[in-house]
Order: sequence, then C-alpha cells, then structure tokens
Amino acid sequence: MKALEKIITHFRRFPGVGPKQAERFALYVIKTPGSQIEELVEALRAVKSSVAYCRECYNYAEGDTCSVCEDHSRDRSVICVVSQPQDVAAIEKAKTFNGVYHVLHGVISPMDGVNSTGLKLKELIERIHKADGAVAELIIATNPDTEGETTAIYLTRLLKDHVTGITRIAYGVPLGGDIDYMDEVTLGYALKGRTKV
Repeated sequence: MKALEKIITHFRRFPGVGPKQAERFALYVIKTPGSQIEELVEALRAVKSSVAYCRECYNYAEGDTCSVCEDHSRDRSVICVVSQPQDVAAIEKAKTFNGVYHVLHGVISPMDGVNSTGLKLKELIERIHKADGAVAELIIATNPDTEGETTAIYLTRLLKDHVTGITRIAYGVPLGGDIDYMDEVTLGYALKGRTKV
C-alpha cells in the first residue's frame, strides 16, 4: 500500500507528530468521505496561497498587514519581540498586551547554524528608525532557554542605543504551581524577578 505509506510519511513531517499519530491521521483520511477530503485539500491550498508575512511585523497575515498592525487602537510605542508567529497568538490569548509585535522567525542558535543574519533583525532596526523616537519600550519575549537568552542578550546590546526602554518578560513560578515541585533554575529566576507588593 504505497499510497498509505506516502501519506503517513507526509504526516510525519508535521511538528510533534510521531509514527502512530501519523498512521491514525492517514487512516482517518481513508475513512472520511471524499467531499470532506476535498474541502481539506481546498483549505490547504487557500491558506498556502493567501497567507504571507505582514509587511510591518512579520506575523502571518492575509493581505499586506496582520490584524494587530491594522488595529489603530494598539499602542505603537511598545513593541513586543517574539521568536515565532505562534508566540503572538499565545500572548494575544492572555488579552493583557495592547502594543504591537515584531516576529524574528527564529532565534540565534550556533549549534543549529543559525546566526543573527537569518532573523528579521535588520527589519526591526529599520522599523525603530522609521518610528523616529516613537518607540518607548521594546519587550523581548523569547523563550527562557539557551537560544532565547542568547537572542535576548544580542538584541539588548544591538538596540540599547536606539530604544530608551528594553525589558525582558518575567518568568518563574506558574500560577497554581507548587514550589516544592519547581526546578532550581525556575525558582532562581522567580526570586531574581520578584516584585514589590
């Protein structure tokens, strides 16, 4: 059954999909009515042809700009720098941030051969210069891992003369978490990032 093996191979290419899950997806495709599969194929074609990068922040957009950049009620003096478009979606779900974003499309990772030239850093610098002093704060919201920290340090050094306020997202003990179950690195960051009450 070469057709089945081929579709399993394609599903395996999806991030986080293992062999068993890929097989379940393939079997679902076989069992699903042809009309629904045609709808899926059409949806895949449509998303591939209509979704591109926002010309301002490099988030995903249908058209020239994304919904965040089109929203004139957003505070353009605060830019939150994230690694990937899915980070924008995660922050937006919290409904607490009213600024705008800049998506780097990666992080600096010497082990993987990714340096600063592979990221949307030149575009960020151009965006800050174009704002002509209107950017008051740059929030660096990369992951708290080695690559995210390396990228945050690099961004801070690169942009410290261009933006007056550069901040880093806080991290530490999650809400509802038990301190006795936290690892020492998380607890260390939580203690360093403590706030006055």
